[in-house]
Amino acid sequence: MVMKMEAGNGTDLSSEMEVEAFRRLFPLKFHERHLVESIRSDGRQLKKARDTSLALGAVSSANGSALAKVGCTTMLAAIKMEVMTPTTESPDEGSIAVDFHMPPICSPNVRPGRPAETAPVVAKQLTDIILSSGLVDFKELSLVSGKAAWMVYLDIYCLDADGSLFDAALLSAVGAFAHLQIPIVSLNDDGRVVLVSDDKKLEREPVNMDKRKLALKNKPFSQTCILHKNYILVDPTAEEEAIMETMVTAVLDSSGLLVSLYKPGGPVLAHTSVLKDCIELTRQRIKELEKILNEALSDMEVD
Repeated sequence: MVMKMEAGNGTDLSSEMEVEAFRRLFPLKFHERHLVESIRSDGRQLKKARDTSLALGAVSSANGSALAKVGCTTMLAAIKMEVMTPTTESPDEGSIAVDFHMPPICSPNVRPGRPAETAPVVAKQLTDIILSSGLVDFKELSLVSGKAAWMVYLDIYCLDADGSLFDAALLSAVGAFAHLQIPIVSLNDDGRVVLVSDDKKLEREPVNMDKRKLALKNKPFSQTCILHKNYILVDPTAEEEAIMETMVTAVLDSSGLLVSLYKPGGPVLAHTSVLKDCIELTRQRIKELEKILNEALSDMEVD
């Protein structure tokens, strides 16, 4: 199907090459011509998210891992656990450290040797959401009060950055925690906590035989919306984010309660009614994401 458009000089663009040239020269006009028809350049409706998938156990050497895809945006989350000495302020709690990586392969905008500016921002957002949502009960990470607890290292690698990075990263993080298998540990003769390998005969009773999985209660999910004039576009691509700069990210837990609302500036004012619309769209999206997570867990049980 050949698309016809008018450029500023009134010339009809009839070939695919001319349409692509128009898209590059006048990207905002190109997208606005679609918005008038309540459709986007990739064929989606304005309030429709891209196809989403989640695969658990993507990294065999990790204690928990997940590969999440939202459209072309791809995130790989992996968890490694180490025994640490808990702090004196929280002797019965473990800790979590989150890092977000954007290697040059994920986007032409990321240059070798130059850390991506987005990476620490996403890492901070993820840390805040994990801590504030109640996803993990840190007391469950305790092994021996005041002496040993788990340190959880969550690393998320962006393999393809095509918009809505935080949404895909959070989905992969929740998937990795859902897949997490906590290692078995026991006390040695010196009273220290040591890891027990699968093929090693147990000489002492394990400390945490009944704590192999974390009880995830309030699982957070998010959706990013772009605000442009009177339009709301959910799950934007990288191209849409670059030319329509006002974004709102709503984070809700699995019960539908608002965890966070993030708007990093932009020229469009987000009125209360608009924010309510974004939250409601996120609430609808959560049902899809939770179904995707449950199906991924079911697939793991079958395997």
